[in-house]
Amino acid sequence: MKVTYLLLASFLYGCSENQASQPAQPAPLQALPVVQIRAGSATTYQDYPASIEGTVNVEIRPQVSGTLDRVFVDEGALVRVGEPLFKINDAPYRERLNTARASLHAAQGALANAQLEVTKLTPLVQNKVIADFQLKAAQAARQIASASIEQAQAEVAAAQINLGYTLIKAPVGGYLGRLPKKPGSLVTPTDAVALTNLSDVHEVHVYFALGETDFIRFKAQYAGNTLAEKIKQLPAVELVLPDGSTYARPGRIDLLDGQFDKNTGTITVRASFRNPDGLLRSGNTGKVRLGLAFANAVAVPQIATLEMQDKVFVFLVGDSNKVSKQPIVIAGKSGPNYLVQNGLKAGNRIVYSGFDHLHEGEVIQPTKPAATPDNPLVKN
Repeated sequence: MKVTYLLLASFLYGCSENQASQPAQPAPLQALPVVQIRAGSATTYQDYPASIEGTVNVEIRPQVSGTLDRVFVDEGALVRVGEPLFKINDAPYRERLNTARASLHAAQGALANAQLEVTKLTPLVQNKVIADFQLKAAQAARQIASASIEQAQAEVAAAQINLGYTLIKAPVGGYLGRLPKKPGSLVTPTDAVALTNLSDVHEVHVYFALGETDFIRFKAQYAGNTLAEKIKQLPAVELVLPDGSTYARPGRIDLLDGQFDKNTGTITVRASFRNPDGLLRSGNTGKVRLGLAFANAVAVPQIATLEMQDKVFVFLVGDSNKVSKQPIVIAGKSGPNYLVQNGLKAGNRIVYSGFDHLHEGEVIQPTKPAATPDNPLVKN
């Protein structure tokens, strides 16, 4: 029995000695997909909140006071320029016109009488029957009568104008707003609420704001010595409606404000869109989608980035396949990719996916991605 135990102990000791003498096997390298970055042309799109207004927005207000007799239109109706909208009771204004005409006729009679007096006195003065003082007085009376006619004619014209104001017509073609005043209401030019609003929306103006950085980029990107010349080079813009759909007709940027808003640090930009079907109305909101072209952009798939504490990183693969976490600065988005402003250059290799448990300085085994992003700036 003692011999048997000795033999068994010798066997176990020999096995443990052989295992200790064998070198430890290195851990297998992590196989991860890697893509190489290259530069090329790309366009990034930025959405800016916007407000929509018709080319003409008019408050319809009475220019004379009176009782509203008739309303010829309905709320939301499409009206033509010159179409009657409201009728104010015109009886008082007709009587004022009649009074002004009567005053004119009286002034005309006074002038005729003064002229007769001058005609009568002229030969008497010439024959020295009477002194010229009486003739001069008659001529002065004639001049006063002539001025009275001019005054009466002005009063007639003013009465005609006020009478015309009792019929309120559309100054432009467009769509009407609400009609808060009903027939029988007393209306005056100083009313706090207008009779209605009228918007000409055959074309609409869409206003949005550009920040200083975007504005500087805009000026540097397009050819031209002046802003007017640069505006002519701008591509068409899109209007994104509140439901996420895109308005069918493209628009053009045609105006930039003369100065920045010192409170917001933005400048107002206007884009115009044709609206023949009246689908857009004043007061609508949306977003203007503005494209900015980059001639030599470096694109990175968004899936290959990692966001931490408001910063964006990629895992850069070195010559020895050692990875390092590299911060990048994003200039914008183009499809499924970020456009990189700083941090990467063409030819760099980055880990495409599977880096959840990857550590700084770790060596990997690069592989080809199973699916390449549909972007010409990225290749394996």
